[in-house]
Amino acid sequence: MSSLDAYRKKASFDVVALKNLVETAEVVEFRERIWETLANDPLFSKSSAELTCDEQQLLTFRRTKRVVEYEFVATEEYMQFPMRLYSMLQALYVADPCIPAEFFLSAQMFGSTILTGSNSEKLMDIAMATKNLEVIGCFALTELAHGSNSKGIKTTATYDPKKSQFILNTPDLEATKCWVGNLGKMATHALVYAQLYTPDGRCHGIHQFVVPVRDIHTLKPFPGIIVGDMGPKIGLNGLSNGFLSFIDYCIPKEYLLNKGGDVSLDGQYLTPYSDPGKRHGAMLGALSGGRVSIVWMAVQHLKLAVTISVRYSAVRRQFGPTPSEELPVLEYQLQRWRLFPYLAASIGLSHVAMTLFRDFAQYQFSLLSGGVVKAEQGPEIHALSCGCKSLAGFIAMSGTQESREACGGHGYLAANQFGWLRSNLDPMLTYEGDNNVILLQTSNYLVGLFDDKQKGKAVKSPMGSVDVLDNYQLVLGKTFRPLSMKTLTYKDALEMFEWLFCDLWANSCRKVRAEMARTRNEFWAKENSLVYACHTLALVYAEHFILLRFSQLVDLAPEEKGLKSVLSNLCSLYGLWRLERHAAILYQDGYFTKPEHLRLVKSSILEYVDKLKDEAVALVDAIAPPDHILQSPIGMSNGEAYKNLYQAMITNPKSLERPSWWEEIVERPIPGCKHSQIMSKL
Repeated sequence: MSSLDAYRKKASFDVVALKNLVETAEVVEFRERIWETLANDPLFSKSSAELTCDEQQLLTFRRTKRVVEYEFVATEEYMQFPMRLYSMLQALYVADPCIPAEFFLSAQMFGSTILTGSNSEKLMDIAMATKNLEVIGCFALTELAHGSNSKGIKTTATYDPKKSQFILNTPDLEATKCWVGNLGKMATHALVYAQLYTPDGRCHGIHQFVVPVRDIHTLKPFPGIIVGDMGPKIGLNGLSNGFLSFIDYCIPKEYLLNKGGDVSLDGQYLTPYSDPGKRHGAMLGALSGGRVSIVWMAVQHLKLAVTISVRYSAVRRQFGPTPSEELPVLEYQLQRWRLFPYLAASIGLSHVAMTLFRDFAQYQFSLLSGGVVKAEQGPEIHALSCGCKSLAGFIAMSGTQESREACGGHGYLAANQFGWLRSNLDPMLTYEGDNNVILLQTSNYLVGLFDDKQKGKAVKSPMGSVDVLDNYQLVLGKTFRPLSMKTLTYKDALEMFEWLFCDLWANSCRKVRAEMARTRNEFWAKENSLVYACHTLALVYAEHFILLRFSQLVDLAPEEKGLKSVLSNLCSLYGLWRLERHAAILYQDGYFTKPEHLRLVKSSILEYVDKLKDEAVALVDAIAPPDHILQSPIGMSNGEAYKNLYQAMITNPKSLERPSWWEEIVERPIPGCKHSQIMSKL
């Protein structure tokens, strides 16, 4: 019996039942059907051979074409069965993260944005042509000198009433569009963000334009366009990221997405929005979908990393109580303390990522179908997408690194996948908004609610993420009163996070007000309130939301099959682990009043780390993809880590051959033969 099987027999819960509860049977079963299909398709087999960027991009595109041929989810089913789309994107992502990126950028960021932003039949046809890759779309917002500050982009679109056209120009080098996924080698159309100018010379802010970039038959760029590939990146080189600039390039008037703003035939600007800021926010709504997706993408990396490190920890034997006995390193509390909080996070975040995607899909469907949409839901989803994207990225990156180190030297071998995981996770910390910068958008939302509260308005939201703030003064009147002085639970953690959230909210808002009074400048008031205040507030908002949804999952879990017990332990560990990071604030602002309060948090963390020891291998079985997807010798489900690793080493291309430059090795250098050349220059 392998070490993994020995641990599996100790588990107290049903693995399949846990998977279905955390992510629903619909998501799990559909994802596994897709993985089974990919396992039988040689195009998706993984190779240890190193490919050039061009070869990687070709392979990714061939795989994307194959996915179109399989049509796992038809375009018309996206809104009807959004969780099938979610399952498909997840399944493809862990097989090759560049496939869903190509697909999502073209079909969603490009195609769906057109469908929600315009009524033009011509543009509808262009959007629908992404279905069979006749049109390959991309999303061109970022410029060389502007990213997060989207209002500062310089690309211009000037309306010419004589020709009923917009003339696009790149005024200087800094205005060159860059980091545009799909654009480098293959995109035929781009959704370009540009400053709209009317004939009277007035600028009306950034708007979206559908811009043909290349001929769909020859892929040659049109005159007036300079387009190319940016070159190799740290990772994700199967996706071509491009740059783009314009020289008096003309597009028809109807290629403006005009629901938020339009121009009459004679050049008069028209918009249903009285507040330009609200029009700008509505236009950037597509970014919320991207950020919601990055949450589940980051979680996939974390699940893979934790699967590899926990399985290897169950197999790797080092030291023991006697010279003749070696124990699996999973038996050591230090190893468990390093890894198990990330295991708990991977399961909690899996559930939150799934429910957040579902909520966003329902919101988007209501917008498209003309259904009832609460005005507060858009801003709440935007704030949550920014906060959860940042937090999930931070946790996944630190968890991947901790997992790599917990696997020792073998974790550094490329075949074991940690390098692949880190390099492909890395861009998530900055694309669709730098994680630290976009937290300001979350804090802006929260600070705005404080102003409403001071005016006597109730603080409530459709998804319940801020409801606790409505009674913030009552919450802040509490101090630490645990249900038990022996072991804290997720209920204690949730109550502590409620206090922490309210405390940071009140103090951050007071800080902004004080800075506003001091500087009389809103920009600097918010900037000077980020460190130790609004930045932390935004992260705690996301942490509280994730713990809230995780705890709701525990409360709904049935007692049978061991589900409630194991989920309760996981949720408690996750909540207390995240809370420990904020101990200074809890003491500083008076919630913790005695040294033993923090000691209780720490001892409870260690207790859950120990309770989950016999559950860990079965838990990673619940979150792991099949071995043909995981492709990590030390993380395979068979538990034969050393046999798998040896096989990977010995079958590595040319591993048993002498190098092509072997003659240089046997040609010995003559010591000191160049010494005289050095001395002559002194």
